[in-house]
Amino acid sequence: MFRPLELFIGLRYTRAKRRNQFVSFISLSSILGIALGVTALITVLSVMNGFERDLREKILGMVAHATVEARSGGMDDWRSVVEEARRHPQVQGAAPYVSGQVMITRGGQVSGTMLRGVLPGEEGDVSRVMDHIEGDAAAALQEGEYNIILGWALARELGVRRGDRVTVVTPEARATVAGIVPRLKRFRVVGTFDVGMYEYDRGVALVHMRDAATIMRLGDSVSGVRLQFEELMDAPWLAREVGQSLGAGGYRVSDWTQEHASFFRAVQTEKTVMFVILTLIIAVAAFNIVSTLVMVVNDKRSDIAILRTLGASPATIMGIFMVQGAVIGVVGTVLGVAGGVALALNVETIVPAIESLLGIAFLAPDIYWLSDLPSQLRATDVVHIALVALILSLLATIYPAWRGARTEPAEALRHE
Repeated sequence: MFRPLELFIGLRYTRAKRRNQFVSFISLSSILGIALGVTALITVLSVMNGFERDLREKILGMVAHATVEARSGGMDDWRSVVEEARRHPQVQGAAPYVSGQVMITRGGQVSGTMLRGVLPGEEGDVSRVMDHIEGDAAAALQEGEYNIILGWALARELGVRRGDRVTVVTPEARATVAGIVPRLKRFRVVGTFDVGMYEYDRGVALVHMRDAATIMRLGDSVSGVRLQFEELMDAPWLAREVGQSLGAGGYRVSDWTQEHASFFRAVQTEKTVMFVILTLIIAVAAFNIVSTLVMVVNDKRSDIAILRTLGASPATIMGIFMVQGAVIGVVGTVLGVAGGVALALNVETIVPAIESLLGIAFLAPDIYWLSDLPSQLRATDVVHIALVALILSLLATIYPAWRGARTEPAEALRHE
């Protein structure tokens, strides 16, 4: 523990005299370097946290927490599966669905699309897509009406509006007197949805489940049953429990972590790599403390000698210079934490303002998964970053302080 002597002299040495302005400049550079590094690290990790959160929410707005499918293809006994799944206390919702790849055409425009057949009254229990449909379009999805709801980007691609007709082409062909022709069905566009994720807004279309089953020739079967749990992160073990309750025979149960595991692992890996890379900025600034203290030690050799002759121990001399380096690290870290927290909390306001000022979009919706720059500040990240900065700063003081403690009084005063 530092005594008042080390603290007093160490703080005094941080205020350079006129003849030591260069040392003061190096100290200021070290403080600014640490502050910028900490600010950048907090901001970048907060933005990546925001990306991960928004992607998870938007992906799960279209993808259920778990999916039950029949191993043999279509699921005939889906009603009993829904009833059995709903008996589980952690299952909030269960709804059947029909899904398949189709082409949607209008005029000369053609687009490959995932056609999803849903029950409008039950789909809201397993996904949030129904909350993003414009107006009362969801109510228009009636069995036998062959109405369709397109993602806004898909509707723009096809150049259609509400009330227009589009043709759905399934990959299954049928034999006629004219030869083998694909199966076609005309649908009426009754609205659009916008979930805020271009991949889904561009590649998904919603119809009534029975209409989808008809054009895909599934009869009374469905593609599977989607499940919603009370806790998102409990999906892996809850999915296994539901699978065990259904029997191990003809069902395959998968959860959202299996379907998107590689993606979220990639996000986590990127966060780790960015943490390491940006920590190097702090490390470079911390090593500036080494050069600062080495110059201070050389400049204060006579002071060290006098202190040693007055009875100061080598440990006291080390404490003096470690206090000086620690002050640089603490001030830089505090400034960096303040700047990083302020920037992370306001990045969702600052970035749109810059985009509006420059007239450009940093995240084009047709290229990136998200078109907005989200941010989620986590206290644990701030604490970890601050501790890393302080530890690096303290480590940088050890060598100069040890070198100053080894100064011999007679040798230092020889040329005075």
